Order: sequence, then structure tokens, then C-alpha cells
Amino acid sequence: MAGHSVLAIILGGGQGSRLHPLTETRSKPAVPIAGKYRLVDIPISNCINSSIKRMFVLTQFNSASLNRHIKNTYHFSFFSSAFVDVLAAEQTPGNKGWFQGTADAVRQSMHHFLSHDFDYFLILSGDQLYQMDFGEMIDAHIKNKAKISIATIPVHAKDATEFGILKANDKNFVTSFIEKPAAELLPDWTSEVSDEMKGEGRNYLASMGIYVFNRDLLVKLMNNPSTNDFGKEIIPQSIEKYPTLSYQYEGYWTDIGNIGSFFEANLGLTDDFPKFDLYSTERRIYTHARMLPTSKISGTMLDKTVIADGCIINAGKIEHSVIGVRSRIDKESTIINTYMMGSDYYQALEDIINPNIPSMGIGARCFIKNAILDKNCFVGNDVRIVGGRHLEDFENESYAIRDGIVVVKKGAVIPSGFTI
Repeated sequence: MAGHSVLAIILGGGQGSRLHPLTETRSKPAVPIAGKYRLVDIPISNCINSSIKRMFVLTQFNSASLNRHIKNTYHFSFFSSAFVDVLAAEQTPGNKGWFQGTADAVRQSMHHFLSHDFDYFLILSGDQLYQMDFGEMIDAHIKNKAKISIATIPVHAKDATEFGILKANDKNFVTSFIEKPAAELLPDWTSEVSDEMKGEGRNYLASMGIYVFNRDLLVKLMNNPSTNDFGKEIIPQSIEKYPTLSYQYEGYWTDIGNIGSFFEANLGLTDDFPKFDLYSTERRIYTHARMLPTSKISGTMLDKTVIADGCIINAGKIEHSVIGVRSRIDKESTIINTYMMGSDYYQALEDIINPNIPSMGIGARCFIKNAILDKNCFVGNDVRIVGGRHLEDFENESYAIRDGIVVVKKGAVIPSGFTI
């Protein structure tokens, strides 16, 4: 595997406005998923599992918690060349502006990359959920003498309008590309896919936003300061000039673009056989190793629920939910279809027993359904939160409603008896 000749660039995304309010105080790659990980752990773990050990994460908004997470998590041997570095947008004498897009972020950071010795750039997105061996993609890139490779996934017609769709010839080289095609154009954009994908009606090849570039080609392309984005500009402009390979991937992959897809991806982990396999020994997901006690559960009926470390749960019932690290849920509370992110610290015992100070976590006799509770929330007793399509989008200091899902903001205090 060509791990030594590859440098991985993980794009942290812009302001993450579609994931607001989860991105109010943190960048998109730092958003907590699955109760104990952060989004950025996914591409980093995929790289480590593919023997790619040199990575840069590019970000520009609220990067403090991302910096802290990466610094505390990814320690490699003193004698190894492995690293994960965060590069935030920086003003230099030659450039006074923020990153203007994905390609501009790579262009502005290029001087950091070129001080390393490598042959291939692997460009990844910081907000996708998938498990993939990049080694196979890079091997295909080298074997086919491609200059650019694009990871593609077969999708249905109803999803095709949301993606960049490309057509490939019988040798898997890309012949044309269209960004978010209108539904009436789709009949002209079907591609050759495996029989299994045909059987599922997935006949369109969508770009996954995962690219391999030969080093010298990307450096050359970055010399044109008028191109700011890979998907919208670099890829469409390069297809006719440089051999561009479509590397088809057929596993589980989801783009965490908005609150709805984020919510579904997390609750999907409670299925009997989740599409995203956190239990795989070959495709492990790495994260910050916390020294937390085991979770303690008393008198709670649990069904299809994932519970992280260090929780104290006395709830009546928890169903189809993901409960994050250090979560506390008091007696007779019911939690359904909810992602509770947990807490960054334990509250002092004297504060918990003090009736004048709200307790962190969820109080007694609450009913919570179709909700996301961000980190360090204080939900009082007898609180009722019921999300659903009947609710219109709304936002105040404490919570927001997006796609019918109630999102309680990080550190918010919801008083006892409150109803949403």
C-alpha cells in the first residue's frame, strides 16, 4: 500500500449553517456523533486504517474545540512521521482573506503541504459517515495511470438531484459531470453499475467528495486563483483535460449535511445490524480515550438504545436513542427517538443535591421524543419535549426546531415544567 506517498487533506467545511445550532460554538468536524466520537474521527480513522498516517485538517470557524480534540487524541510514536495537524485560515502578507471554498482552502495552505515528501493528495470531507479502504482507491488510481480519481457511489434518481453526478465509460474514466442536475435531465445521466446496484435502482454515479490527485497536477491547478471549489469548478474543468477515474464504492456512506440527516445517522446506530459498523475490528473508529467509569442503570426499560461510558441512568424507559458520555437521567423519565450528547464533565455532588442549582442532564418525570440534546444541558423536572413534523422551524437562546427535530443548545437550561 502506498501510505508513505500519500498526504491526506480533510476539509473542515464552512460555517456549517445547515447543522446550526450544533455548529454555534464549534466547527462542523468537531460535532459529537454516536455518543462518544466527533465527526472528524471518521475520516481520520479511515486514513489510519488505510495506513495513511499524515493528515491535515483545514478549518476556519470555531476551531478551538477541534484543535483541542485532535491534540488530545492523535498521539503517534516519537519516532514515526505520522501526524494530524489542524490548519485554520490564517492571514498572511500575500493573503488577507478567509478561505473562499474547498479549493481555495487547499491553495492557501499549499506551502504547508509541500514541505512534505509525497506523490498523491487524498482530499476528504470532514462531515461524512462511512468506512472505506483508501488504499484500494489509490492502488486503482496508480494502476489505471489516472491523474485524478473521484470516489463515486451509485444513487437513486430521487437523490441524484442533490449531488454532483458523473458519467463514466466502460474503463471507468469520467466523460462528463453535472452539479445537482434537474430531474428532467436525469435520463441522460445513467451509468454502468453492478448488477446489485441495478437491482436496487441505483443507476446514477454521485461524487462522494473524495478525490485523489497526483501531486504535480494539483499544484498546477492551484496556480489558477479564480477557482475556489473542487466540486463546482476544479473537477468539471479537469475532466476533459486529464484522465479522471471513477472509483465506485458500494458500502454505507452518508453525507451529514443537515440536522435531519445527522439525526437519522445517529439513531441508525441503534438498529440490530447498523449500516455503519462501530463493532468492526478491521475498520475501527478512533477517538479521545477518556478514563471514564462504567455506566450505571437502575430500573430502566431499554430498547434499541446505545449508551456510552460514565452514565448514571434511573429513567423509566429509553427507546431508540443514543445516550452520550457522562449522561445523567433521573427517575420516571421517558426518552424516545433522541440523541443525548452527554456532558464534558461531572457536576459536583454538592451542586446536584442543592435544590437551588439545576442538575446537569435530564430531571425526573420528563418526556422527551424526537430531540437532540447538545452537550452539558440542564433539563429540569416534568419537562415535556415532543418534536415532530407539526412543529415549524423556530429558534431562541435555549433551543431550535429544525425539520421537526427539537435541538436543545449546548449548555442550555430548560426550567422544570417547561413544554415544547
